[in-house]
Amino acid sequence: MLLLAMDTATPAVTVALHDGESVVAESSQVDARRHGELLLPAVDRVLKEAGLTLDAVTGLVVGVGPGPYTGLRVGLVTAATFASALGVPVHGLCTLDGLAHASGIQEPFAVATDARRKEVYWARYDDSRTRVTDASVDRPADIAGQLAGLPVVGAGARLYPEAFPDARDPEHQSAAALAALAAEKLAAGGEGFLDPLPMYLRRPDAQVPKNYKVVTPQ
Repeated sequence: MLLLAMDTATPAVTVALHDGESVVAESSQVDARRHGELLLPAVDRVLKEAGLTLDAVTGLVVGVGPGPYTGLRVGLVTAATFASALGVPVHGLCTLDGLAHASGIQEPFAVATDARRKEVYWARYDDSRTRVTDASVDRPADIAGQLAGLPVVGAGARLYPEAFPDARDPEHQSAAALAALAAEKLAAGGEGFLDPLPMYLRRPDAQVPKNYKVVTPQ
């Protein structure tokens, strides 16, 4: 097994290789505006570090979000393209699950990432492998009561400390954690993966203007 994992649903552009037992190589850069520019060089970097070529990969793992429209699509399209070219499967996982897995927390907690517009993407967990709610998007003040007393992992907790006073690491997503979670699921029979389709939770920021003037000939 050699899994190539990637996630661009958050400001972290993160890539990792996992051989089914451990992480072979990984790369992460935090830059919310350069997903398309940074992802492929990161893939090249981890392959070079591992001394492998792309055709050694037996499966793709990709974070499906939730996340902003443009950045999220970069990772999904790249994973789908690689999977098609190599003839290997692509396994989708909720981005929040990767952060939860990386936390190692074995008590109830939540994960919250930055959704912009003064909102967070979030979900609750019983432990680092067990999500107990669907991913949602809300204003921090609107969910502070639901999460009162719980540790909260992710950048959302650090952005809104008044709503989430018990912020925990990691702050940013890690493809290494996503790959490790995928390897566990595959070893257990391959259940629990999501279709590699974007989880948006709301409409994109870019909209077609209303009542715009048509300037092309009819």
